[in-house]
Amino acid sequence: MKFFKEFRKEEVLILCYRIFLAFIFYQIARLLFWFFNKNLIKVESISDYLGLAFHGTTFDLTAILYVNILFILLSLIPLVINTKKRYQKILFWLYFVTNGIAYAMNFGDFIYYKFSQARLTSAAFQVAKNETNIFKVFLVSVTEHPFVLIWFVVLMFLWVLLYKKVKVTERKPVKLIPYFVLSILTLCISAVLIVGGIRGDFKHSTRPINLVDANKFVKNPLQGNIVLNSTFSFIRTLNTNNFKEVHFVDEKFIDENIVPYKTYQREVAQKPNIVIFIVESFGREYSGAFNKDTKIKNFVSYTPFIDSLANESLIFPNAFANGRQSIHGMSSILAGVPSLTDAFTSSPYSNQKIQSIVSVCNDLGYDTSFYHGAPNGSMGFLGFGNILGFKHYYGKDEYHNDKDFDGMWAIWDEPFLQYFAKNVGKTTPFMATVFTATSHHPFKIPEKYNGKFKKGTVEIHEPMQYTDYSIKKYFETARKQPWFNNTIFVFTGDHTNQIAYPEYEKAMNRFAVPLMFYSPNPAYHLKGVDQELAQQIDIYPTLADLIGYNKKIRSWGRSLVSEKQYQPLIVNSDGSSEQFIIGNYMYRFDGKNITGIYSKEDLGFENNLINKLKNPEIEKGEKLAKAWYQDYMNRVINRKLN
Repeated sequence: MKFFKEFRKEEVLILCYRIFLAFIFYQIARLLFWFFNKNLIKVESISDYLGLAFHGTTFDLTAILYVNILFILLSLIPLVINTKKRYQKILFWLYFVTNGIAYAMNFGDFIYYKFSQARLTSAAFQVAKNETNIFKVFLVSVTEHPFVLIWFVVLMFLWVLLYKKVKVTERKPVKLIPYFVLSILTLCISAVLIVGGIRGDFKHSTRPINLVDANKFVKNPLQGNIVLNSTFSFIRTLNTNNFKEVHFVDEKFIDENIVPYKTYQREVAQKPNIVIFIVESFGREYSGAFNKDTKIKNFVSYTPFIDSLANESLIFPNAFANGRQSIHGMSSILAGVPSLTDAFTSSPYSNQKIQSIVSVCNDLGYDTSFYHGAPNGSMGFLGFGNILGFKHYYGKDEYHNDKDFDGMWAIWDEPFLQYFAKNVGKTTPFMATVFTATSHHPFKIPEKYNGKFKKGTVEIHEPMQYTDYSIKKYFETARKQPWFNNTIFVFTGDHTNQIAYPEYEKAMNRFAVPLMFYSPNPAYHLKGVDQELAQQIDIYPTLADLIGYNKKIRSWGRSLVSEKQYQPLIVNSDGSSEQFIIGNYMYRFDGKNITGIYSKEDLGFENNLINKLKNPEIEKGEKLAKAWYQDYMNRVINRKLN
């Protein structure tokens, strides 16, 4: 028994107490995350929330162990001086520096989630590395949401207080051999427990838990974001690569049903110019033209000009984005390549030859250009634009007038769109893409327009009206240009943003964007309302069709203006699962298995039919979803996007 007197019982118990404190504060952060986003993530009752929080402890354990592994090691390693005050002070600072940084990630998501619709992942690095104003964005966010910072400071203060309440008594081991042997044994047991905790269980046969595992415990996929914590989602996605080849079906099934290569036969006497407007954060819910059949009570439109132009255009009120960020929108719209759980544009495979509307236009002798009023390189647009093959790039550097800079992101939309209208068309035919910027957080407009636009019910409503007004002024200038009458204009959003109506809080409607084709030339027959499903990746094949490109094109989308011989297959990802709309059903897929089947009217994913309904259409839909995913992975990984 004397041998076991050297067991460091007090130190081990206090270590457990300190780790337990992290669990308590992660649960508080989880509750605050839900509180700040309760209008986006519905929880029916207190018992339901408690169930989600309980399952969240598994993910908290993994995050806490990742963050504290060095702290645990230094707490248990037998150095003899472990209980001395100076050593305990080192442990104190290590504990709170690492835990403070990790804990802050969760508080950032209180706000960031409203824009990303997903927990923080390492993809944020890909966004941040292209920006020079991250610190300024952070300061603005803190200013706009001071209670988030206050909560963080208060909770960290309380955490420190509770940590200091229990102190290690300084003692010197009497018998060193038992001390070292028992310490090493404790370390070995702890190592086994840590490995199991980080993996999520002790089964050698299963993979470590990942983001998708959170959905095993929820009634609605959106609730998975409550089960998760931001520290876990960030760490688990560091250096990950979910691009893996799979085999579900034979190639013949893919060729006949997915049809990755399509051809369109259209004779065009004079090649039309193309202007693509990618409007920052342009969710479908902001525009009246796309909500006439939604029956939303007291609906208000914030795009009067777009609404008027829609009356003369071909519009698709049931269109969806294929990604969650601006750069995802660029690859989807221009190249027909959507972003799934891992973004294609930040993957090791993005730097390859890609057939796109840019390459197609280059083949036909078009002058191709990309316009974005931010500092060159922002959002990754310049780099990806070079991959696609744009002949010209026009950003803030080429604009040459910083007086029109908004101080945060880019040149204000109105002057930049005037520059755009006057700068294109020097060579025809041309294809020009412009990415607007003002309808972006922090949702400011030029001071001279303060009071001109209605505030609306969420912050984005005012700048969205300013952008709409800027587009109106653009058209006033463009109509005077000699190239105008033979030009096809496309309007869509890169992704959605703030939500004002419950209809757009539904999971699939988080991807609901407008899609509109307009031309003053009646020869292109771009008028009417098409209620069929559409998506961003349909834009590239539609334009290739309209300009008379009769060669084979690689496209998972389809032309929306030719005979609809190809079935619509809508695809996007919420960051943890891929989502498909095929026929009358929606499917959620984790890369291996179909995890959810829903009626296509159930846009909120409320009634999972996976174990309730089976019919030939569902069986075919499951096979199509897997076949599409197989072809996507094959083409991306093996560089077959040309």
